[in-house]
Amino acid sequence: MRGAPVKEGPRINEGIIARDVQLIDEAGENHGTISKRDALAKAQEAGLDLVEIAVNGEIPVTKIMDFGKYKFQAQKKAAEARKKQKTVEVKEIKLRPNIDTNDYNVKMRSIKKFFEEGDKVKVTLRFRGREMAHQDIGMQLLQQVKEETTAIAKVELEPRLEGRQMIMVLAPR
Repeated sequence: MRGAPVKEGPRINEGIIARDVQLIDEAGENHGTISKRDALAKAQEAGLDLVEIAVNGEIPVTKIMDFGKYKFQAQKKAAEARKKQKTVEVKEIKLRPNIDTNDYNVKMRSIKKFFEEGDKVKVTLRFRGREMAHQDIGMQLLQQVKEETTAIAKVELEPRLEGRQMIMVLAPR
């Protein structure tokens, strides 16, 4: 059937293709295997829809329910799941090798705040000009950051030099 739109979700009423179905009524009572026609008649009698809920075996399992209400509940559940989902962001803190104590403390407060929010932190140490000759100072600074955050964070990427900058990635514990 080329060109026919593919329907999302379970098949309902006349859309069910099996001849025989296992029927569960609106009260949750299992009626066993009956013909699709009889199941549809029972659903119409109750003023509800016949919905295919499991297609795993030869005989699909169907249930008599209000399909509109079922779809609404499923949408609500999906929206709730999306709302509770937290995306982890990578925040970046930029340092220089000759950073002053107060500036360093401000940066450390920011790092700790990012960890409280559940974000990862990428610490970038940029070298300019002759500072490249003193990479050991930069490494000491990153080691200091690592030591101060060991209680609340783990190192995801050890400090390493990439061009003119040293990079380290920390993740919250």
